[in-house]
Amino acid sequence: MSLFGLKFGKKKLKEEERHLQANKRDFNLQFEYANNSIKTSKYNFFTFLPLNLFEQFQRIANAYFLFLLILQLIPQISSLAWFTTVVPLVLVLAVSGVKDAIDDFNRHKSDKHVNNRPVQVLINGMLKDEKWMNVQVGDIIKLENNNFVTADLLLLSSSEPHSLTYIETAELDGETNLKVKQALTVTAELGEDLQKLTEFNGEVKCEAPNNKLDKFTGTLTLRGEKYALDNEKMLLRGCTIRNTEWCFGLVIYAGPDTKLMQNSGKTTFKRTSIDRLMNVLVLMIFGFLALMCLILAIGNGIWESDKGYNFQVYLPWAEGVNSASYSGFLMFWSYVIILNTVVPISLYVSVEIIRLGNSFYIDWDRKMYYPLNDTPAQARTTTLNEELGQIKYIFSDKTGTLTQNIMCFNKCSINGKSYGDVYDLSGQRIEITENTEKVDFSYNPLADPKFAFYDHSLVEAVKLSDVPTHRFFRLLSLCHTVMPEEKKEETITVVEMGETKIYKLLAILDFNNVRKRMSVIVRSPEGDLTLYCKGADTILYELLHPSCDSLKEETTEHLNEFAGEGLRTLVVAYKNLDEEYFQDWIKRHHEASTALEGREDKLSEIYEEIEKDLMLLGATAIEDKLQDGVPQTIETLAKAHIKIWVLTGDKQETAMNIGYSCNLLNDDMADVFVIEGSTSDDVLSELRNARKKMKPESFLDSDEINIQFEKSSKKTKLLPDEQANGVYGLVINGHSLAYALEENLELELVRTACMCKVVICCRVTPLQKAQVVELVKKYKKAVTLAIGDGANDVSMIKTAHIGVGISGQEGMQAVLSSDFSFAQFRYLQRLLLVHGRWSYIRMCKFLKYFFYKNFAFTLVHFWYGFFSGFSAQTVYDEWFITLYNLVYTSLPVLGMSLFDQDVDDRWSLLFPQLYVPGQQNLYFNKIVFVKCMLQGIYSSLILFFIPYGAMYNTMRSDGKAIADYQSFALMAQTCLLIVVSVQIGLDTSYWTVVNQFFIWGSLSVYFAITFTMYSDGMYLIFTASFPFVGTARNTLSQPNVWLAIFLSIALCVLPVVGFRFLKAQLRPTASDKVLLKIKEAKKRPPPPSPKRRLRRTSTRRSGYAFSHQHGFGALIMSGRNMRPKSPFATTGTFSPNSDKHKHKGL
Repeated sequence: MSLFGLKFGKKKLKEEERHLQANKRDFNLQFEYANNSIKTSKYNFFTFLPLNLFEQFQRIANAYFLFLLILQLIPQISSLAWFTTVVPLVLVLAVSGVKDAIDDFNRHKSDKHVNNRPVQVLINGMLKDEKWMNVQVGDIIKLENNNFVTADLLLLSSSEPHSLTYIETAELDGETNLKVKQALTVTAELGEDLQKLTEFNGEVKCEAPNNKLDKFTGTLTLRGEKYALDNEKMLLRGCTIRNTEWCFGLVIYAGPDTKLMQNSGKTTFKRTSIDRLMNVLVLMIFGFLALMCLILAIGNGIWESDKGYNFQVYLPWAEGVNSASYSGFLMFWSYVIILNTVVPISLYVSVEIIRLGNSFYIDWDRKMYYPLNDTPAQARTTTLNEELGQIKYIFSDKTGTLTQNIMCFNKCSINGKSYGDVYDLSGQRIEITENTEKVDFSYNPLADPKFAFYDHSLVEAVKLSDVPTHRFFRLLSLCHTVMPEEKKEETITVVEMGETKIYKLLAILDFNNVRKRMSVIVRSPEGDLTLYCKGADTILYELLHPSCDSLKEETTEHLNEFAGEGLRTLVVAYKNLDEEYFQDWIKRHHEASTALEGREDKLSEIYEEIEKDLMLLGATAIEDKLQDGVPQTIETLAKAHIKIWVLTGDKQETAMNIGYSCNLLNDDMADVFVIEGSTSDDVLSELRNARKKMKPESFLDSDEINIQFEKSSKKTKLLPDEQANGVYGLVINGHSLAYALEENLELELVRTACMCKVVICCRVTPLQKAQVVELVKKYKKAVTLAIGDGANDVSMIKTAHIGVGISGQEGMQAVLSSDFSFAQFRYLQRLLLVHGRWSYIRMCKFLKYFFYKNFAFTLVHFWYGFFSGFSAQTVYDEWFITLYNLVYTSLPVLGMSLFDQDVDDRWSLLFPQLYVPGQQNLYFNKIVFVKCMLQGIYSSLILFFIPYGAMYNTMRSDGKAIADYQSFALMAQTCLLIVVSVQIGLDTSYWTVVNQFFIWGSLSVYFAITFTMYSDGMYLIFTASFPFVGTARNTLSQPNVWLAIFLSIALCVLPVVGFRFLKAQLRPTASDKVLLKIKEAKKRPPPPSPKRRLRRTSTRRSGYAFSHQHGFGALIMSGRNMRPKSPFATTGTFSPNSDKHKHKGL
């Protein structure tokens, strides 16, 4: 049963096979399949309080303060009032709880938006509008053009010929090119006849829900016949219906069982490394606290038995205390309460405020605002800011994150002449800018108004009817697998210079990953037979006629030039065919295409036979447009020693091309290893060979890691960083990655990959993305960041320490699951190198200062215990104890933690090396903490013994004694406050009006409150609460008191100043050296850096410019995707602006 949203009762058995019937909810409900409602939130109304408190009490400090509260409720040991702990504890829990509630409310809002989307469901013979959340397994639903797919559906029928349905899978695999699905013939007959669809009672048996996006196996039983089902008949949730008027589908998997949700991962409670370190430090402090209390308790027991026992008339024991040992036991707990300020609860309130403040800086940063779609940067989680300054690995999606998903015709080479560059009158090539004159295409009604081209000579060649140029563009218009809405079967209609011509399509020689080319054979209106071919230069060059050798050399030069600019290239060629030969060939082609055995091999042979002695036409250069600033951002992040891994669903060749385009890969690398083994042994061998080349000594028995992992242990061991003997890259495909992620190979994968500067994983599933991130988290002591823009990136974003969503063209799924979001990849450098580094430095400075000031404050009590009979009497006035962390020292440290910066944002980006100390966690760790503790102990000794010595047997100038407890307490607390104020002044790098106001204001408030509370008037009104009457004016009016205060300050501060100076001079860190460079550069400001275009030199060329998929040639030639009506007349011109004539690319 369900109570308050929690499930009780017997545990649901693991599903092994799914069995369902169409249109039979009663039958399907017995299996308790999930409905289509999704839930990404963590709490509901009833579970919020218990679950949130449980999470918050996982912080050891919160649990400690609860324990302290219980102690303070026991009268025998309570030395401070209970409300001194209750109020701040409730405040901390409330602030964190409200923040978590707001975060979860936003997740609920997102879930509600998705769950309440409308969809048409077939119920009792009628289509009814239902919410997505109410859709059940076995329902038949209707989807229309541009609808999101509601659940994982078996396609039954559609408006297109042969029940084809076109879908866009950008949210699943990042690809924006359309894909085609086809229903079974037996269900295609149902059409949109609601009566037939209602009577449809097919029974489906299929695999249990899983996360494999590219696989599905099952059977449909209908009227006693069984039909095989595969992935080509499935529409997955996360896809969008395109170019299809309507389609009907049967719900197979719903809600959390859909492949999209199976890949999305769980919402986890993320905590920073500093949070985890603070838990360890708090435990260390508890141990130190217990040791101090034990020493003081033993001291009390000894003192009471030796001295106190004889003075019971003057100093009576508390009620119920009948022995010195029992007195010591009670004193132990009393000192636990008094000394608890070594871990003050205000620490956690301050940490939350600092994180919130630094989050606002990200939200308000105008340099991370993208005006084109009005998108500011957003810190969606406020608890992870300082971790942004410690990133070592970035895992990035490619499509939509690094690229814009836009292919743009940039340059070409035709008959040995290169087009696309612009030259001045002297023949010098000039750089294309916004002011460069564009070619005017207004004469052409078919031209795309958004297309920009700058080389006028190409248009002139077209207008002058240059034969090779016309043949070049004719080839591009005929040799493709574009699927239009309407066209005559087996014809392609082309508008050439305003004249409509119809070419008969006789054969498509389809693309595949081995051939790396495609060809078409067409008959022109004049009756000429021509084969047009385009493909990878390495392949096509082998098929050219010997007469093309000189042209080939010229074209190769152009290809190298294009590739050097990161453009994706194709070579194009043609061949005139003999009619008699072609008729014989087409018969043999038909026989090969209908062969039952070895069809693929026979077709390859027949294709190769005709694709010989081709005549070279030229080459195209396409720009896969990167987002603005991507190469520069990657270059800057690399200088900050951040390693970038690209995890993409795209094919290997495309991913590698983008790798070269955005400067991830370059020809200066010693090697780029490609892992593409098809078995576990092959993958292991390839990985080991790569590691052997990078670091041969890693195979020696004496290697540190080999020794470490030879010892068997259940606990996962962290891998230290290994340095390769050069700069390397690694490319691995999804199939090989599946083997590499297995338990026996994962260590080899992570060792080899982490030695490389760049890793590119291709054809990976969303779950594999998360597994790769998890693997690095498991074996490396490093902070990871995942960045993506689609639903296929959600699991990766949730798994990484920091998840960043890009609000791009692929929906908002990634943003909704992210910790930080913005519109462009280039903002990542500012997020990390500016905001992340500042947040980390500020948090480290805050923690160092906070622990120091509280050790100095608290340990004075410890030394005082030796002079007060270990009686748990406080050194300071109780009001000072209450206000010390709350008023006197809270604002100066917050001012430093919110405004401090060692260098401004411009220098942070110019010197990315400043980021490295954060990765190595140098500014706050256990060693730094111990140093703070020792400094605090030293200061507490000075702050106790200097006032004690100054007050000991001291007389005022008028002969009256001031050596009393109240005067000593006032002097000690005044010394303390001035010393910690001077210390924060030393720690502050960036002074603002706010810092000055907070420091001087806090000191002024201290003296104002002290003189007020110690006045005669306050004593008369609240006699019991303000016993220090007249102490302030009597003590602080003495010169010797101020001399002692000055001596305390000098002894506390001078060693710190001296140590910092000597360290910077004798043993400067890398950051000190960079800061010195910046200091010198500030004296002579550098000129503004010139805008430069990143170029690379490369001999490597793209294998294929577009994301072709095998099989579309056969589909087009079959005519199954064509409608009988033609949009073209046999003569005249064609207008592209008519809605019904718009084409769709696949």
